[in-house]
Amino acid sequence: MTRTGLVLAALALLAGCQQQAEQPRVDPLAYDAYYLWPGIAPPPGSHPRVLYLLDGEVRRDGPSRLTRLRGGVPRLPDQDVWLVVRIDRLDLNEATYDAILADLGRWQAAGSRVAGLQIDFDAAAKGIRGYVAFLRGLRARLPARWKLSITGLMDWSAHGDPQVLVDLRGVVDEVVVQTYQGRNTIPGYEAYFARMDHFPIPFRVALAQGGQWVPPNNLAHHPMFRGYVVFLLRPLHIRQ
Repeated sequence: MTRTGLVLAALALLAGCQQQAEQPRVDPLAYDAYYLWPGIAPPPGSHPRVLYLLDGEVRRDGPSRLTRLRGGVPRLPDQDVWLVVRIDRLDLNEATYDAILADLGRWQAAGSRVAGLQIDFDAAAKGIRGYVAFLRGLRARLPARWKLSITGLMDWSAHGDPQVLVDLRGVVDEVVVQTYQGRNTIPGYEAYFARMDHFPIPFRVALAQGGQWVPPNNLAHHPMFRGYVVFLLRPLHIRQ
């Protein structure tokens, strides 16, 4: 490459980096719904209306059991609270189901305004049928006073079986679509949302704190869109 070509390539790279740096970042104070893992609290000055709180995990290794990660029971009467359980497997035993339901009852008895249970499971689009069967069993166990929410991957819109999504509509009350991996927004998310015109389930969109985000065209007008949830990353003292 000639010297002129190298200079032009460097300028193009610099312009691309500058454009990327100038893209809007997710500011938690602009939102009112948050994911709070243990050790994380809403940022000062925020006014949360909805909170998703990780209670525990059901890990892949060993026998099925709920490993609780949160110390104490939250007392949050002024927000809609979702108890979140992260699972790496679908073969939950009755003791595990009982532990999850017991925690829902304890949170509500402590004064929290419990909206329901959210299952955080990375179900790939091709394996979603087995996940739907699991969720049907869970829904049958979950008292009607609590809703059922799940996290969803963006590839459901691109590769998911439309009939399975219709079947899922009668089982879960909402899907929270994750737009990030780790701390970063997944590139090309606009293409996924462009395929969600006929997504049949109420959904929220989960954003990573500080991640790049430009709302896709027409997302705000989707009949099933229910708003955003920000996954908070900053370690602050948790208020319970």
